[in-house]
Amino acid sequence: MSDPATALEVQNLSGGYGDTRVLHDVSLAIAPGEILALLGRNGMGKTTLVRTILGFLPARGGSVRVLGRDVTGAPPDRVVRAGVAYGPQEQAIFQDLSVGDNLRLAAPGDRAFRDALPRALALFPRFAQRLAQKAGTLSGGEQKMLMIARALMVRPRLIVIDEVSEGLQPSVIEEIASVLRAERGTGTAMLLIEQNIAFALAVADRWAVLKRGEIDDQGPAVPGAAARIADHLAI
Repeated sequence: MSDPATALEVQNLSGGYGDTRVLHDVSLAIAPGEILALLGRNGMGKTTLVRTILGFLPARGGSVRVLGRDVTGAPPDRVVRAGVAYGPQEQAIFQDLSVGDNLRLAAPGDRAFRDALPRALALFPRFAQRLAQKAGTLSGGEQKMLMIARALMVRPRLIVIDEVSEGLQPSVIEEIASVLRAERGTGTAMLLIEQNIAFALAVADRWAVLKRGEIDDQGPAVPGAAARIADHLAI
């Protein structure tokens, strides 16, 4: 029986595109307040796994549970209602909308937006005086910060973040890492999809390597893990 105290439980999940099977019996679990970093080179199935968990792709076997609720094959809106937020790698924000309107999109109504906004601005104070600024004029790092702020607006129980550190300068990466570590303390679970080993280990409690659609190795984020992960990614 699934443990309802587990934020995310993926068991023997298979999936892919058309006749092509990409995922092969993937299993992983994340507890509330825990961050799991999923690492792997491009083309190893990370994006397919995320899309299958979130309901954008059908599962061909196995199961996905969020807080004990079976969401296998459910449409994305039902997965979101189960308490999941998503920070995508591509097209993360609405460029032509203001910073404030991007944040507003995460809230179910004006009152919820007003209640949640102070918390978002506490996480990223730089946006406090820039709510009217068009989001497309922000730097690349600031756009990633806005994406995370929007995802955290409604206090999700689980957040899936895809390649957030890609292309960012070290100071921005550290600021994002600090926010994610602080958010973990509130009980939010996170699945962090990454290729940046240093960033992943600085944030995560545990790591797993996905290779050719399978979990190839996993372990705690401890000293020495970076070399072990790098060996997997080099092959």
